[in-house]
Amino acid sequence: MVRSAAEASDDAERAPSGPGVLERIRRQSGELSEALSRVAEQVLADPEGAAHATIMDLAELSDTSPGTITRFCRHLGYDGYAALRVAIATETGRNSARSETGWDINIGEEISPNDPLDRVLKQLMTVDAAMLRDTVDTLDLKAVERVAAAVSAARRVDVYGVSTSAVVARELQMGFYRTGVAAWVWTEVHEALASAALLGEGDVAIAISHSGTTVETIEMLSEASSRGALTVAVTAGPESPLGEVADVSLVSAARRAGHRADLLASRHSQLLVADLVHVAVAQRRFPEAMEALESRARAVVGHRPIRPSSN
Repeated sequence: MVRSAAEASDDAERAPSGPGVLERIRRQSGELSEALSRVAEQVLADPEGAAHATIMDLAELSDTSPGTITRFCRHLGYDGYAALRVAIATETGRNSARSETGWDINIGEEISPNDPLDRVLKQLMTVDAAMLRDTVDTLDLKAVERVAAAVSAARRVDVYGVSTSAVVARELQMGFYRTGVAAWVWTEVHEALASAALLGEGDVAIAISHSGTTVETIEMLSEASSRGALTVAVTAGPESPLGEVADVSLVSAARRAGHRADLLASRHSQLLVADLVHVAVAQRRFPEAMEALESRARAVVGHRPIRPSSN
């Protein structure tokens, strides 16, 4: 049956906001029952096919029933299968256009020891680009604005991160520092807890963890929360223990965990979120940021090499 534009628009209005439907299915796959998991696997294996399948077709392909398909739709926040199909068709259409560039191939494949460097380079670029796009589609800009406003007005800001997330934590703290924000970075749990204990209302604590399950990082943010600071999680798991502790979650994208290329790319999606927060803070503090940058430049000018005269 051909659906009218008004009906399609109505379905779009009932669709949940936030990340794309395929990204939501990936994130929630571990929470689904066995029957719903089969539906999720079928949709992720062939999203274009799911976009064109009837409810009976999808039930047969996933070895389930039409009732299971309906429960799957409602679990994702859609009123029914028609709304889910519209969402999948919209997303797969967008992804098909992207794939014409040649970068959306072999997502998630392992890199073998014997792979030539040109393939390694393209594989890394493929996964990086995909995760960055997913982050753009997922990130709540209102949440970023809330964090930027709080950081701009804060007495002090703590940034926490351990292991590979420590790299991103240092980058974010340095960005704040360059714009004149009183910010510290802590990558060791004892020092972080001692600093968090000194925070209070009006301060901000930002914890970075891709999985959202790093015990030390959760402890750091929990201590800051108990002191009244605004707590922020930069994570791919907003429903993780870290996300539950945080007042605000800034979500960086996650694809299929366990692949080396994906794990490398996760850091880049975190850096994208960190850079956006830093720039949003600098925009709000533009006069102070410019003054801080100029003061730093004047302070180190004497240590710049003197160029020889051309005469």
